[in-house]
Amino acid sequence: MRGIFAVFSRNIINFFRDRLRAVFSLLMSFLFMFVFSFAMKGALPGVSRPLDYLVAGVIIMTVFQQAFNNSTDILNDLSTGFMKEIIVSPVPRWQIAMGQICSSTVIACIQGMIILIAGILFGLRITLPEFLAMTGIMITAGLTFASLGLFLATVSRNSSTFQIITSVVVMPLTFLSGAYIPITVMPAFLNGIILLNPLTWITSLFRFVALGMYSAPAETLVTDGIAFTFCGQIITPAAGFIFVLLFGLSFFFLCVRKFGSADFSSVKVALKHRH
Repeated sequence: MRGIFAVFSRNIINFFRDRLRAVFSLLMSFLFMFVFSFAMKGALPGVSRPLDYLVAGVIIMTVFQQAFNNSTDILNDLSTGFMKEIIVSPVPRWQIAMGQICSSTVIACIQGMIILIAGILFGLRITLPEFLAMTGIMITAGLTFASLGLFLATVSRNSSTFQIITSVVVMPLTFLSGAYIPITVMPAFLNGIILLNPLTWITSLFRFVALGMYSAPAETLVTDGIAFTFCGQIITPAAGFIFVLLFGLSFFFLCVRKFGSADFSSVKVALKHRH
């Protein structure tokens, strides 16, 4: 298990050393919190706690984006020769993959926790059990999307290709999840894609906990965009969470298996020209 710890600890140390990257990623989250929470809270007339509703979306979106984007670090490590030295060592590749996934999850959860604490200071009202439940959801989201990101990074094996894939994958997942734009205002023909989006269910469950809607009737959950209807049946956030777990486990095993058999000898990272 030393391989897992070596990759994990190195990525965590590099994250704290690269202060500029950490600061700007948090600034983006705070910007989204202001724009989508404070400036747009009047756009949700049917929601009893619009500020909490939108802040919860920003928090889980921070975790998603950081967990996904941190997967590109492995391409940089390969290009500099660091990861190639580990790959040719006796350390099993599955340990390297798990170290990468765990470090991406922890980094994403740290940043999500900072936004969560900031949200509490700005008026997000949650209890201690809700805080613990939201932390567990953030960890689940981090593991799920770090696995997806590592799988796509392994398949692309090139930072330029990975950036293109990231744009193609992240944008639809983000704006069709209801995190920033409520599902209730989206056209009906997008419902199928929305229901297949794992980020939709992570967001709805996170809001379900953040708003404390445990005793709310199913119809109210549907009206608030936290539960959804499919073929006349109401799908609750708890049922959607099962789909997220299956999605995350599938990509976890896929990325570990793909990483174990991938040929990284031709990995190249696009370098910016200096003028």
